[in-house]
Amino acid sequence: MESTSPEITPARPLRITIADAAKHLGETVEIAGWLYNLRKSGKICFPLLRDGTGVMQCVAVKSALPEETFEALKGLTQESSLIITGKIRAEQRAQGGFEMDVEGAEIVQRVPESDPYPISPKDHGTDFLMDHRHLWIRSRRQHAILRVRHEVIKAVRDYFDSHGFTLVDTPIFTPAACEGTTTLFPVKYFDDEIVYLTQSGQLYNEANAMAFGKVYCFGPTFRAEKSKTRRHLTEFWMVEPEMAYATLEDVKRVAEELIVFIVGRVLENRRTELAVLERDVSKLESIKAPFHRMSYDDAVKKLTAKGSEIQWGGDFGGTDETILTEDLDRPVLVDRYPSQVKAFYFEPDPDRPEVALGVDVLAPEGYGEIIGGGQRIYNLDLLLKRIDEHGLPREAFNWYLDLRKYGGVPHGGFGMGIERCVSWMCGLEHIRETIAFPRMLYRTRP
Repeated sequence: MESTSPEITPARPLRITIADAAKHLGETVEIAGWLYNLRKSGKICFPLLRDGTGVMQCVAVKSALPEETFEALKGLTQESSLIITGKIRAEQRAQGGFEMDVEGAEIVQRVPESDPYPISPKDHGTDFLMDHRHLWIRSRRQHAILRVRHEVIKAVRDYFDSHGFTLVDTPIFTPAACEGTTTLFPVKYFDDEIVYLTQSGQLYNEANAMAFGKVYCFGPTFRAEKSKTRRHLTEFWMVEPEMAYATLEDVKRVAEELIVFIVGRVLENRRTELAVLERDVSKLESIKAPFHRMSYDDAVKKLTAKGSEIQWGGDFGGTDETILTEDLDRPVLVDRYPSQVKAFYFEPDPDRPEVALGVDVLAPEGYGEIIGGGQRIYNLDLLLKRIDEHGLPREAFNWYLDLRKYGGVPHGGFGMGIERCVSWMCGLEHIRETIAFPRMLYRTRP
């Protein structure tokens, strides 16, 4: 009986990412992605392919391809998905420094011409783009912003992980306020119990610090603040370190070190993205320690000298923060705010009880507060008094009061909003672009 050999299927070329193109110079490979743009010129066309790691120009020559492949590429619509096979070569004039000579293509899904990709090269209004945010994040600018965000988050984790901090997660459902009762999102829990979306992980993180010494939590936080300013979101991500046996000066030191570390990482790894955003990197290169330092008292004097109507005892608004930093090349740490404008848990200055041992870090270029924190009250009687003064229910804080009964120590920490930090790194006018799907006063979709 005649034997037959099994049919051998040719091996597919190695699939790579655009970011790794330099490692495969001269090789035939395949890249899976989406059509970002297309230029055509007679018997040659130039599909611009994006794959999430970068954008690469591909060169398709009619004479080098089957006719149906060339025609399919030539007639491809924006954001159609495809897998292109070809040889990588260096091209200094091309974006990224490399191009692909097309040897084959597989169209995975062709966007129909009757229902084209809605975000065309023409200008679109902000509302339109926000309504199509699920698609807008594919654009080069938005992609660059979210890459910088990724770098900021990685830098935050690397800093704390390499400085003896332990990550301990804190709950999103909480029984009471942390930052004030007027900005809480209530949620109906089981058996008609009302709980709230967390404003901050800080209170629980204080418990973590008493167990581990130095900790940080990192997660989403929520503020029901009816604000439409360019600095506010109702849902945002915050990193919050907390340290046992720490003073206000320790808080300042860690805040300063963290910011310098983040800026260094962004400059080291995301210059390509900063270039896409046309960010003036010289502004970031100026961010070095030591930062400027100023008391609240001196800040009020500076503001009134510049025409602000602020009076001692009032909190600073966005305009005040901008004025305070407009002549500075790096952040300023403003400390010892009036106790009346700070949360109930702030330790008063023993020499001046009317001011709190708190600090805000204000970024230059008009980006305002990016860090707020300070030293916490650790005396049980004083904490009870402050809870009562703020009209908060004692029973909701029984567990928090235990931290003062059983081994209470001086401690402190701060919170840094990731989106405000990213906005500053990228030089953005509005915070809404710093997170993939922003939640704002009138924006809950998509």
